[in-house]
Amino acid sequence: MTYREGPRIRLNGACYVVSPPLAEKASRGDLTYSYLVTPELGATYQTQILLEVTGGASPVTSLGDRNVILFVLAGRGTINISGRAFEVKATDGVYVRPSEALQLLPAPSQTLKVFALSCPPGALQWHERMPGNFDARYAQRVASVDETQRRATGPRFFQLLVDKRLGSQVITQFIGHIPQSKAAPHRHLYEEAIVVLSGEGCMWTEDRKARVRAGDVIFLPRKQLHSLEATSPEGIDVVGVICPGDNPSITYYD
Repeated sequence: MTYREGPRIRLNGACYVVSPPLAEKASRGDLTYSYLVTPELGATYQTQILLEVTGGASPVTSLGDRNVILFVLAGRGTINISGRAFEVKATDGVYVRPSEALQLLPAPSQTLKVFALSCPPGALQWHERMPGNFDARYAQRVASVDETQRRATGPRFFQLLVDKRLGSQVITQFIGHIPQSKAAPHRHLYEEAIVVLSGEGCMWTEDRKARVRAGDVIFLPRKQLHSLEATSPEGIDVVGVICPGDNPSITYYD
């Protein structure tokens, strides 16, 4: 049984699956954005926003005094963080420290799609100019997929992207693969947001389930019993952010 509320399919507790193309959109200059995970929708520790830029640079924005992790879903271009420019491409993770601002500039003929997740929750703030407050103590801000950094958890594997190595002490980003299988129902002590990058599957909670496919976002509150099943023969790829926490492989079984 499923319960749809606009772009979201509600599962047990505050868990839901949201389809970003159906979410309400707002725009500012060349930037289009959608709030996907917010406290109003059940989150305690995070806000997640999808940012899309085509054409020129986005307005300068920030999420205030919060830790922010970005994931480049599609396209390539440049992300300017408080005066320091970083070249990025699809599947890169990016860390923005508290009080720093950012600006997205897609490469020619590209659309840059970026998920931004802040902890604690916040809302986009707009700036007339880019502040020059880049925290040079943490010069490395971009993490790319590297197969040599994979960690196996049974038949699944994941790689940490943004974590303590880049200075992120509160939130951790990972990218992983789930082969065709269904995990045993389990819980986490952290809050989690998962983006399905490829393949299809089902998110199961106590007595509800929702189909998921590439592009969907899954929100999991703390201690929510769940199981993510990959139904595609090739499995599914996901990127997730846990907050607060630093180890996505810790699970608890009933």
